[in-house]
Amino acid sequence: MSKKISNKIILASGNAGKVREINKLLSDHGIEVVPQTEYDVPEALEDGLTFVENALKKARHAAKLTGLPAIADDSGIEVDALDKRPGIYSARYSGEGATDAKNNIKMLSELKDVSEEKRTARYWCVMVYLENENDPTPIITQGTLEGKILTAPQGDGGFGYDPIFWLAEQNCSAAELSLQEKNKISHRAIALNALANALKEKLK
Repeated sequence: MSKKISNKIILASGNAGKVREINKLLSDHGIEVVPQTEYDVPEALEDGLTFVENALKKARHAAKLTGLPAIADDSGIEVDALDKRPGIYSARYSGEGATDAKNNIKMLSELKDVSEEKRTARYWCVMVYLENENDPTPIITQGTLEGKILTAPQGDGGFGYDPIFWLAEQNCSAAELSLQEKNKISHRAIALNALANALKEKLK
């Protein structure tokens, strides 16, 4: 027996880029995703050791404070030459007061002596959906996107590490993709499409 999915779901993030990407992907399913900032939900403490743990913590926190079903993602980038760092610490890689630009500068600095063939990296995204804060069977999906780290930023779209993340097949950086292109191939799109399909199954 399936339950009706609420047409309003809280997104455990205030990141405008994420909200825009997710709403574009879920709009066809009659679901509106609203950022937790609209409900004055403070950010959850992300002290998990994996993407899954952090995503669950964020979703549970948002669901508890709003009473709405919640979607959360935890995403990041792992760079092979940096022993898979920064991983779950991607957003705060450059330390206190981290910004996308500072994170990119730090990564380029750490990789300055690394040859092109060893600059392989991948974006990871884990997404979770909780019907409520005590949901014992969350939906969990994941997606990855393979690429390489450039030696200098390229393009002004996207966010995060997109300006320094090179996609060989597309022959451009992730920051040079249109939103339409990005929503077809990104790690978040893959994880979110899997989540959307799982939500549709629940509607049957």
